[in-house]
Amino acid sequence: MRAAEISPRSLKGKVALVAGATRGAGRGIACMLGEAGATVYCTGRSTRAHPATGVYAGRPETIEETAEMVTARGGRGVAIRVDHLVPDQVEALIARIRREEKRLDILVNDISEGVMHDFRPFWKVSLENGFQALRQAVHTHLITSHYAAPLMIEKRRGVIVEITDGDFLGYHGTIFYDLVKTTVNRLAWAMAGELRKHGVAAVAVTPGYMRTEGVLDRHGVTEANWTEGVRKDHHFAHSETPFFVGRAVAALAADPRVLEKSGGLFASWTLSDEYGFTDVDGRRPHWGRAFGHLYGKGMPASKEIRYEWALVGNAFAGNPATSGTEEPGIET
Repeated sequence: MRAAEISPRSLKGKVALVAGATRGAGRGIACMLGEAGATVYCTGRSTRAHPATGVYAGRPETIEETAEMVTARGGRGVAIRVDHLVPDQVEALIARIRREEKRLDILVNDISEGVMHDFRPFWKVSLENGFQALRQAVHTHLITSHYAAPLMIEKRRGVIVEITDGDFLGYHGTIFYDLVKTTVNRLAWAMAGELRKHGVAAVAVTPGYMRTEGVLDRHGVTEANWTEGVRKDHHFAHSETPFFVGRAVAALAADPRVLEKSGGLFASWTLSDEYGFTDVDGRRPHWGRAFGHLYGKGMPASKEIRYEWALVGNAFAGNPATSGTEEPGIET
């Protein structure tokens, strides 16, 4: 499926929930789902009435602003303040989507750790910060998928997207960051096994080096003059906007064969190669290829391995002989 098939209205009539849509990748994904014509529920905790706290304190982005951006791009944005660590709030959110839309086609879990990671040996890092990261970026994803999946299963369609970091199986540099990202990948793989017979896909998707609002600020540039930031960081030359991974998610959501990718780990740049979309500035950044040029070898892509084993897992999930349940084996 090429770019002409995924824009501009390929998701018209579809309903999406982007959990963690306030800024960064979540905002970019929400906007590009809107660009493709979807109704997008934008959730998070930062609103005009409730400014950001913690590591995001002082940042101006809000979910209302994201929803307005979705609508401006041709979709319909709906902002709802939700703390995804609170099951009752997530349950109420899904009940509202059921009541208003009677369907959910796309769930994007992009709630981040909400802490600054300490890249030191594991015996020197803060346990308190680490456990907060796991709660914020893993528990929230599980809670949200738990309540959202039944609405998708009823219609026997849809895709759950776990936003991760890195198209590889290697170590992420510090213990809790590694636990968060590898667990998010594993969530997609595990959910794929249980959802496959219900016609619902689950995938993990990574952006490359993103020019998020915070990254632009740290480089002292705006999107209009971002290339000036390359003087401070040569990696910045290979960066992408958050809309690039947004178009990757939109392409997956519009692909009628997305179930074949279920359980896989994919990157914005490899999905751009496959589907043919560009970033909003017309570029096609390829962080995987840039990594090879910079360091002499390519990033160890894992999507084929993960996808292969996801299919093997599907054959066992739900099998009484292997799971101890009475549910028939999952159809493959």
